[in-house]
Amino acid sequence: MSGGNQTSPKRPTRECISRSKSFALHKLFPMPFNKTLFPQRCEAKGKTAKMKDSAETDPIAESLNLLSTLLDSELPSITNFKGKWSLARVKLTHLQTHLTDFSAEFPYASTTNPLSLHLLHSISHTLNDAVLLSRTCQPQDLLNGKLKTQSDLDSLLATLDRHVTDCDILFRSGLLIESAAVSTSKREAIRSASRNLITRLQIGSPESKTSAMDSLLDLLNEDDKNVTIAVAQGVVPVLVRLLDSPSDMKEKIVAAISKVSTVESAKTVLLAEGLLLLNHLLRVLDSGSGFAIEKSSIALQALSLTKDNARAIGSRGGISSLLEICQAGTPGAQASAAAVLRNLAAFAEIRDNFAEENAVVVLVALASSGTASARENAIGCLSNLISEADSDGLSNLRVMVVKEGGIECLKNYWDSGTPIPSLEVAVTMLRHLAESAAIGEVLIGEGFVRRLVGVLNCEVLAMRVAAARAVHAIGLNSGRARKEMGELGCVFTLIKMLDGKGVEEKEVSAMALSVLLMHPANRRVFRKDERGVVSAVHLLNPSLQGLDKKYPVSLLASLVHSKSCRKQMVAAGACVYMQKLVEMDVPGSKKLLESLGRGKIWGVFSRP
Repeated sequence: MSGGNQTSPKRPTRECISRSKSFALHKLFPMPFNKTLFPQRCEAKGKTAKMKDSAETDPIAESLNLLSTLLDSELPSITNFKGKWSLARVKLTHLQTHLTDFSAEFPYASTTNPLSLHLLHSISHTLNDAVLLSRTCQPQDLLNGKLKTQSDLDSLLATLDRHVTDCDILFRSGLLIESAAVSTSKREAIRSASRNLITRLQIGSPESKTSAMDSLLDLLNEDDKNVTIAVAQGVVPVLVRLLDSPSDMKEKIVAAISKVSTVESAKTVLLAEGLLLLNHLLRVLDSGSGFAIEKSSIALQALSLTKDNARAIGSRGGISSLLEICQAGTPGAQASAAAVLRNLAAFAEIRDNFAEENAVVVLVALASSGTASARENAIGCLSNLISEADSDGLSNLRVMVVKEGGIECLKNYWDSGTPIPSLEVAVTMLRHLAESAAIGEVLIGEGFVRRLVGVLNCEVLAMRVAAARAVHAIGLNSGRARKEMGELGCVFTLIKMLDGKGVEEKEVSAMALSVLLMHPANRRVFRKDERGVVSAVHLLNPSLQGLDKKYPVSLLASLVHSKSCRKQMVAAGACVYMQKLVEMDVPGSKKLLESLGRGKIWGVFSRP
């Protein structure tokens, strides 16, 4: 064949390459020889030199020869530890099957792939030791003593078991199929590299696994797309199984998991690992280094978003550990721990754990003196803790936040030049505090109305929505706040929001206006803007779904006594919409429809 003629000059070179690869692998993965363990190997050095030369050219054939020797010649002659050698025979038979499969299906890849080549040399090394050990067990008298020989045999069984597992992993990894293929794209190259590293993490020496872990971290940190590819190749379950590794290796594994947790598409894979992963990460919080604690906290941010995991963290002392980190951890660890607490505080059933741990004191302190990220997460956590107003315990939490300096802390955070997007947590906390009438009056006295109106007209949609909700909360219980917000131009801003692009923005603006228009001066301001009534009527349209109709109904009800406003409502189609809303039992709709009807009747009588 012409192709064969072209490649034939490389045949000798291939053998040289095989030798050089073997030499390099022995340097990277040394296989120390214990002379005290097997003194016979020194005596048999000359006899096995020829076998070693053969292993360089075909390590599979060499290992199969050794297996044949063991199974057919050496094991039948053994007189000591026959039970253990019976176990060894089973493992040797499995190993023989794997090597036969390698030789039959991947004859070239098995002896050229670096990972496979290293494994084959390790197997050959172990089998040579097994031959020598079997010979020491053939005489009645044990040369090295019973205990020493038994220990060596147990070590051999463990090594054989590892080899069988490694062969199985390598066979299923697909690496031997890829060895003959050439990557045609960067994505394929990353996929191949990921599979290679995942396999290396599972087989070989601890040094080899550590090296693979370093390479995997570099790959993951290079690009989020690499994370997605590695996750698709099955890296997460492998990393979780390795979390019982020694501390140095464990830190790197936690770092890899934390990186995976920052990629949205990979979070579901982490969640699927359940309590096993969660328990490992919680243990790191209690006993890891500063670096490991920070990385563990980052990973827990993704895991703490579900109720089951939140409950598990609370029941396993996780809140106490996280609060300790908020007090004494590194700046990065404090920010990450506060983020986890923020997620946990969103679940009502977990809040009792916060009260038991006196969390408010720690969180207010962190919100006053931590990094920007730590302060934002601490305020977000406090906001979640006081977010529902239907229990005495919650009222007590709000009072505790105020007593511990929460309002002053909130004011300092707001006035410290915090970027607008990061102010959303402060606005939300203000809203929850203002839901208590007494605390709302304190907030008004501290100048928060002016601060709130200042962010209502910003360019960030989420901030506008949060601010409108806060306007509703702070104005609901205070005529003083309604008057002040009207004087600051809040009404015109909210009218503009009625025509916002998103349904949520439309709803919260109607919600806020329904409260502000309780003040006569604000109703006069509203009537001056021709857009107001028409925009509010458009929100009544039943085809506009996802919007609570009770707010535009309430808004219009406060204006229906004005003759000009009634005319605008009728002209804009309010009567048609209201009839449908009455059928839907929207609160206040029947009364508003009746008011519009009376207006039409009085209009008829007033004609000349």
